[in-house]
Amino acid sequence: MLVSWDHLKMLPWLLIFSALDLLVYGSPTIVFREEWGSSSLTCRVPLSLPVAYLITEQLIRMECQDQTTCSQMVRVLQSHSIYNKGWCDLAFNFLVGDDGNVYEGVGWHVQGLHAQGYSNVSLSIAFFGSKIGSSPSPTALSAAKDLISRAIQDGYLSPRYIQPLLLREETCLVPQHSEMPKKACPSITPRSAWEARETHCPQMNLPAKFVIIIHTAGKSCNESADCLVRVRDTQSFHIDHQDFCDIAYNFLVGQDGGVYEGVGWNIEGSHTYGYNDIALGIAFMGNFVEKPPNKAALEAAQDLIQCAVAKGYLTHNYLLMGHSDVSNILSPGQALYDIIKTWPHFKH
Repeated sequence: MLVSWDHLKMLPWLLIFSALDLLVYGSPTIVFREEWGSSSLTCRVPLSLPVAYLITEQLIRMECQDQTTCSQMVRVLQSHSIYNKGWCDLAFNFLVGDDGNVYEGVGWHVQGLHAQGYSNVSLSIAFFGSKIGSSPSPTALSAAKDLISRAIQDGYLSPRYIQPLLLREETCLVPQHSEMPKKACPSITPRSAWEARETHCPQMNLPAKFVIIIHTAGKSCNESADCLVRVRDTQSFHIDHQDFCDIAYNFLVGQDGGVYEGVGWNIEGSHTYGYNDIALGIAFMGNFVEKPPNKAALEAAQDLIQCAVAKGYLTHNYLLMGHSDVSNILSPGQALYDIIKTWPHFKH
């Protein structure tokens, strides 16, 4: 839906370049899909080029200042689009980071899913690194200008293109929920207690931006002594049979209500491809397809998440997801998944 001129103040990042600006341009640095670690492109509807419209979007709370972080953000957004939204891929043709790079979305030739009624006649550019009400950085704007100039020069975008003002919800992966009451950090059983083997995993990129809830799919444990054995056996299986650098999870939770240190806060887990360095993996010991964990285990996990935020290991606007949201897997089990959907910060 087109907005009135009164809404211009809501869109300070509207791209307005003169014809002279677009004649004098550099070559944008495009980070192609294979470079940022994309999954296969399954969108197939072609664009009829050149298109007449340019759509811009602001991705709030997804700042990135370097190629590594921006690539992670693009992968996260792609997973969210495919697994949570049910789309064929990213919604946008291109994305721009505050590092000055352009990241290939669905590219020049394929329709995006960015704006109903416009996707078949427009190119879309989404900006990372923007907070609500702010404009992209000069570096990002310069990269966008170069991209638009190239689109015109190469026949992808009409030289007389129109940039309509669209009234839509801000793109944001973090839902607004009321927070749980703050509690003290739970007692965490350290690695030494379960006789952990030495770790050889890389460091985490803290603070983490995501929490991924997992189940181990094995046997539950209701007594601390049994849980210690269960954690140690899980580490041995992951190292000796899965060739992981350590136990896959940052923390594990037992039916005894205990929290057990896996690789911990500062070490990268091996639980979810594409997320291991930016997400805390919390695994409930057991199989929770039909029956959920008990109250003690659920409360322990919730306390652990709040503790992570309070101590700075997890961003305050983190996103909570089930393992199945980002991997083709049954974990964390439907019974547990139905519960975590009610927790704060669960994804849209």
